[in-house]
Amino acid sequence: LIINLGLLFYFKYLVFFSHNVQWVLNVFGSAYQLPILKIILPMGISFYTFETISYTVDVYRKHIKPERNFLTYLTFLVYYPHLIAGPVLRASDILHQLNNKKVFDIAFPIEGFKSVLYGLFLKVCLADNIGPLVDAGFEQPLSTLSALDVWTLSFLFGFQIYFDFAAYSQIAIGCAKMMGIVFPENFNFPYIAVSPKSFWKKWHISLSSWIKDYLYLPLTRQKVSYDQTQGLTENKSSKIIPLFLTWAIMGLWHGAQWTFVFWGLYHATLVFLHRHYIQFEKWLPNGFGKFLSWSFWMPLLMLGWVFFRAKDMTIVLGMLSKTVHINDYTWLGMRENNYLIAGLVLLLFLTAFATDKYLLPYIKARPAVHFMTETVALSFVFVLVFIFLRPISQFIYFQF
Repeated sequence: LIINLGLLFYFKYLVFFSHNVQWVLNVFGSAYQLPILKIILPMGISFYTFETISYTVDVYRKHIKPERNFLTYLTFLVYYPHLIAGPVLRASDILHQLNNKKVFDIAFPIEGFKSVLYGLFLKVCLADNIGPLVDAGFEQPLSTLSALDVWTLSFLFGFQIYFDFAAYSQIAIGCAKMMGIVFPENFNFPYIAVSPKSFWKKWHISLSSWIKDYLYLPLTRQKVSYDQTQGLTENKSSKIIPLFLTWAIMGLWHGAQWTFVFWGLYHATLVFLHRHYIQFEKWLPNGFGKFLSWSFWMPLLMLGWVFFRAKDMTIVLGMLSKTVHINDYTWLGMRENNYLIAGLVLLLFLTAFATDKYLLPYIKARPAVHFMTETVALSFVFVLVFIFLRPISQFIYFQF
């Protein structure tokens, strides 16, 4: 752990730590200047550090047996489809697949190609076309943004980062499947979640579960097994410190900036409030309670993306302050299409969820209808990808 985290600290956080130490020295009037550090960040270090830690801990916990073939272990560690932005793999997910000889199955390349195609659609047709609106909005002076503009930008960036990140995951899953390797799913319609806890069970699932098993549960002094969590019986209040510490670390993992730390603490606050005080889905009738809970929590979850997107805390505080001033709700500062697109994308997302949950099972139960529907959908997606496929921007999560 010291070696892994030490390397991660040196390459990813030493410059951040140095800048903060220099700031403290300046505050206390010291003239001493720390040397300027120029450190090149190795590609994918955050992800393969997490994988090496999970492997080490799983062997220590006797959840898995040590891998004796170094080449197999190295293949698991640097398997290229997921290396830049996940999913965060565990040895238990992959090693047994690498150790077993594969028998060719035409379903793997076909399903893999479809996954890659849908991923490209999310990236080039949706994320890259929402991105310019987000960039323009966050580049506007704060004085020209209203409260409704802040909410709209938070929704727009929330959808941009979802489509962008889910796209990479779909492409990684598809590339791996073409080679006969099955990755776990990384997203499950997170924006239909009815609580902060539910959201993080649906968003970046591989990272959320990793953080829970290797950081949060150990901090609460609970033992971890694959089938259940066994440990001390504790009341909720005893988990407050582990909750906030876990989320602060999770924020820092995303980037060596204070905005990410406070992004983590913001989500910890939402989880804390839901856990202790605000649970509409339990207090009210089932359907209405879930709808009210979704209507309450989803805007707050979206608002948290302001921390993620803004350049510094000054901008974050300036934008958030507008949402609590009544006068800032009486005017608009952006072009009308921003609000229209945010609403249409939300409607598109809800429609996609309803289709996946209610209509798709009906279609799959009828092979002929399923074949025709999928053929039309794939053809439509392929044409759109062909039209929009151009080098606009890298994946957002490449920076992490």
